[in-house]
Amino acid sequence: MTKPAIGFIGLGLMGSAMVQRLIDLGYTMTVLANRSRANVEKAVARGATEVTTARELAARSDVIMLCVDTSASVEERMYGDDGVIAGLRRGTIAIDFGTSLPGSTRRIGEAVAARGAHYLDAPLGRTPAHAVDGKLNIMCAGEEAIFDKVRPVLDDLGENVFHLGPLGSGHTIKLINNFFAMTMVSALSEAFAVADLAGVEREKLYNVMSAGPLHSGMMDFIKANAVDGIKDKLAFSIRNARKDVGYYSAMAEEAGAASLVSPATKQAFSLALACNFGDRMVPELVDFFAALYAGEFKAD
Repeated sequence: MTKPAIGFIGLGLMGSAMVQRLIDLGYTMTVLANRSRANVEKAVARGATEVTTARELAARSDVIMLCVDTSASVEERMYGDDGVIAGLRRGTIAIDFGTSLPGSTRRIGEAVAARGAHYLDAPLGRTPAHAVDGKLNIMCAGEEAIFDKVRPVLDDLGENVFHLGPLGSGHTIKLINNFFAMTMVSALSEAFAVADLAGVEREKLYNVMSAGPLHSGMMDFIKANAVDGIKDKLAFSIRNARKDVGYYSAMAEEAGAASLVSPATKQAFSLALACNFGDRMVPELVDFFAALYAGEFKAD
């Protein structure tokens, strides 16, 4: 079977790893020009074609993939005279691999459908290293027949590929998942920092906590920095974590739930962001709490 032509928008850490994987598997690849040149140039060197507008990219592609940071970034690339929607051909499938607001996703889906094309949301789990090896977790949602049509491409990228229901369900589940994960991160980070103040060794605290039902992969990511000084076990920035928790709160409110827990999680990441920790990785939230409690800066 002939492989579909892929258009890819968003060559950050994850996106560039996905592009590398797809090119290595023989897919024809078009990428969108970006001010950050390094990853675009790497993709072109591997055989991708670079274009200057999302509209041109859409016109060249059977499957369009977006892997950008916010719903606003997705909307910017989808709408407008030079956006993806303007260049869509009938039957084209566009996929948002980012973590976006479900309401925005559904509105984009309506605009895409009006052009005779199809839209899926498919947020990702795991890391860029997993992407290179085709081992991502992919949480896809949208029309099941379209999911089935694009499933072979998703299987080339992911080890675990889920169909979760109608459009927006993938983003909904990813936001709930990330809210829960980042709440664990903030609680663990504070716990390690309080242990310092109380005169308890971090490693001994970890040994007790990890011996019981609290043990998890996320605990080990945070422990890697808190105890071992390895800061990049989880390549996910504090800035993006704050964004996702904020999106979760907005989604919960839209669904009619006033979240009681997420405000505290959001506050922890917001304070870290205000103290110039935004570009640091999530396991470094421990360092933020330690600095906060040491009086290196004040929480307003």
